[in-house]
Amino acid sequence: MNATGAETVVVGITGASGTVYGFRLVEALLHAGRDVYLLITAPGRMVAAMEDGVTLPARPEEIARRLIARFGETPGTLRAFGEQDWRAPMASGSGGPRAMAVCPCTMATLAAVATGASRSLLERAADVMLKERGTLVLVPRETPLSAIHLEHMLKLARLGVVILPPNPGFYQGGSSVSDLVDFIVARTLDHLGVAHELGPRWGVDA
Repeated sequence: MNATGAETVVVGITGASGTVYGFRLVEALLHAGRDVYLLITAPGRMVAAMEDGVTLPARPEEIARRLIARFGETPGTLRAFGEQDWRAPMASGSGGPRAMAVCPCTMATLAAVATGASRSLLERAADVMLKERGTLVLVPRETPLSAIHLEHMLKLARLGVVILPPNPGFYQGGSSVSDLVDFIVARTLDHLGVAHELGPRWGVDA
């Protein structure tokens, strides 16, 4: 990683349904040679166990070790941080990463980011992305959407945040759940500025 953290991406995984998107995003970033700072909440770990059969311990070092083993050999490096680790690089704009994705993102997390709550390291990291004008992608998992949810999304979109609901397109002929997951992860990588080969591009690879 360089001194400015430009090659590092922060990935937040919260307690919304769809943790499979977050884990696949981390894997794709590592294979693309990017360093990853992982922030996974306690509800996120609970949902991961329920939906993906991924049981993660509370200690960040053990989380990183277990996920690296799950993903196999990767060019990038993975570090996990605790929810209240205020000395983590992404807690400050002075030298932290310039790109972050919260995938999946609960409506509570989205509301906290929209209001600048910064009650946890994940929320603080998103707040830093906003104030430093970095790239912030939120992948919300909630349906239907209330007026409150929509107002928060509109507010963040006007601030330059990418709101990327995990609604896969079917025009690429995806035939499996993993194809649909890769569609969303590919779009997330596009907005993070990370090259990938997760699927064909419209009008190019047809």
